[in-house]
Amino acid sequence: MEYITNYPLGELKERFKDLGLEPYRAKQVFRWIYKKFITDFARMTDLSKEYRKLLSENFRFHPLKKLDRVEAPDAIKYLFKTVDSHIVETVLIKERNHYTLCVSSQIGCAVGCTFCATALDGLKRNLTTAEIIDQYIQVQQDLDEGKIRNVVFMGMGEPLANYENVKKVVKIMISSEGLDLSKRRITISTSGIISQLNRMAQDEVMREVNLAVSLNAVSQKAREELMPLTKTNTLKELMEVLKSFPLPKYRRITLEYVLIKGVNDSVKDAEKLAKLIGQHKRRFKVNLIPFNPDPNLPYERPSLTDIMNFQRVLWKHGISNFVRFSKGIEVFGACGQLRTKRLKLEIEGAVK
Repeated sequence: MEYITNYPLGELKERFKDLGLEPYRAKQVFRWIYKKFITDFARMTDLSKEYRKLLSENFRFHPLKKLDRVEAPDAIKYLFKTVDSHIVETVLIKERNHYTLCVSSQIGCAVGCTFCATALDGLKRNLTTAEIIDQYIQVQQDLDEGKIRNVVFMGMGEPLANYENVKKVVKIMISSEGLDLSKRRITISTSGIISQLNRMAQDEVMREVNLAVSLNAVSQKAREELMPLTKTNTLKELMEVLKSFPLPKYRRITLEYVLIKGVNDSVKDAEKLAKLIGQHKRRFKVNLIPFNPDPNLPYERPSLTDIMNFQRVLWKHGISNFVRFSKGIEVFGACGQLRTKRLKLEIEGAVK
């Protein structure tokens, strides 16, 4: 039996035809799942009992099982378990008048960033389309009111290394019959895999969503030390690709920069970052992210003074930027942190 949420609408229509169902039935089912968040065929009352029986014999929901829900004033972190017993993190961020969901696209990560807890275990596997979209569905079902309006692929894993499944999820999210999210409210965050960025640039679906790129250093050597991926995806090549990336009107690429004490947080680093952006100020905005401390990682967060001094340099050069202090520190808000804690407890036999 397969998960019905593995299919974008067009593919589900074809699958329904294989079962002898009219293609328009796929729209009906899509609306139940993604408009009303009903994940029980028996409750889809505009379908005949015969159709509901056929669907329940061929499809199922929820490839993820909710393990834990830890709430802080500004965020909720969820832990899910896959059918093959891997743990997945998802974070719901409470904004002033809406919710943003940070979803994972892989179990672990192969990029190997030295400041990221997700990288500690390496890559286990890609998440399926159903496993990614189920994070949204189950979190939305958990909310008493309000709808998740923003989605960021900034959780565990490198989204562009799981390209096809992430693209299918995006299709479901932007479909008028699906979640009907604005393309402007979906962000793909990548470490900068150049071949996949070039692929994204040619993709009519993927190039329409927001793009955020983890930069984190202003020289090739420094970036290699923080992000081993840079050895084959150089900073020079990356900036050339980003400066020519086709952007929708009034859209910018976000350069994500994790500020780490004594590593990349100096005024000199800020000046180099401004020089790297150069004359392309209207194309980029910089997201400064003070490092979220983790006992398993050898880094510290910079002082508030150093953070502000870094930001002032970018302002001086006319570069749009903002400081994003991590929400949900009380719930181990950075990628992989709560998962790492859970895995450790499981090893010690404290939880099952």
